[in-house]
Amino acid sequence: MSEVSQPARPRHPQPGPDQPEADPPAHGADWGAHGTWWWRDHRCHWRVLGDRRHPPVVLLHGFASGSGHWRRNAGPLAAAGWCVYGLDLIGFGASSQPAHRRHRGLDNRLWARQLQGFLEQVVQAPAVVVGHSLGGLVALTCSVYFPDWVRAVVAAPLPDPTLLMAQPLGDRSLAAPRRHPWRRRLQRAVVVVLCRLLPLELVVPLLAHSPLLDLGIQSAYHGPVIGDRELHRVMARPARRVTAPRALRAMSIAMALRPHGGTAPSLLNRLSLPLLLIWGRQDRLVPLDVARQCLRLRDDLPLVVLDQAGHCPHDEVAEGFNAALLEWLGPLNRHVALDARMDRT
Repeated sequence: MSEVSQPARPRHPQPGPDQPEADPPAHGADWGAHGTWWWRDHRCHWRVLGDRRHPPVVLLHGFASGSGHWRRNAGPLAAAGWCVYGLDLIGFGASSQPAHRRHRGLDNRLWARQLQGFLEQVVQAPAVVVGHSLGGLVALTCSVYFPDWVRAVVAAPLPDPTLLMAQPLGDRSLAAPRRHPWRRRLQRAVVVVLCRLLPLELVVPLLAHSPLLDLGIQSAYHGPVIGDRELHRVMARPARRVTAPRALRAMSIAMALRPHGGTAPSLLNRLSLPLLLIWGRQDRLVPLDVARQCLRLRDDLPLVVLDQAGHCPHDEVAEGFNAALLEWLGPLNRHVALDARMDRT
């Protein structure tokens, strides 16, 4: 199902203009050695930290962010024996910010294919995928679409409005009904028109260059973060690019028009890989009730709830987040390391 836009690169890339360099920083928003990878004519920014002989883990950021948001997690993960990759999803971070295309919608299905291409061409091995918010949905999507490329998934948290309306799995009478073609065409036309009428070219720069951005960031945290300049830069840089409004419009259209098979309830129903949920108890954007709904759909999922954390537990209570993540990954790390040694022999 994946599409390859350029030849695969070696597992241990040499330094160059599009490849990581040695001795990268382990902490802060500039963590890791940075590189560029092209996929479907899109420029994708990525970074890596740690020994590339170690099992790989890929960190996926949330909405309106970039891989720099993992500033307090990459170093501890690398120190614990993982090779840590960060990928900027298309439309975010330093990756391309394309306009809407009807047959190439900017939604979690396309991002999942981008992730699979990254795993195949850059990482060149299956990996554990850890996603914050939107990144968690992308990780889940990739694990269902391309299970051979994902070893396990961590969603911290898992956002999707369809979760609030979902029914327990197995109730086929409540499955999403098929819509008539004319209704689908009408819905598409309405969504596209409404999204194109939104004055995003005026609103996005206004928000990105005003104190409203700090208020928006604060809404995702439990404790005070206004004044955190590094965090402000992570969020402001993508929003201040001239292509940000068109990318936001493309996302709005594509996410609104996703088929039922691309929503979290359907993906959870089809999931066959290990999945860990991590939630901030004080999350106001994706409340803990959504986590409980996930457990109604899949009662076999482990859930870790972190106190004194809002929507960004990986950044706000990084020590507790890293400890919970590494505890869950411990057995998997040993299993992957054993597989790697057997492959080398």
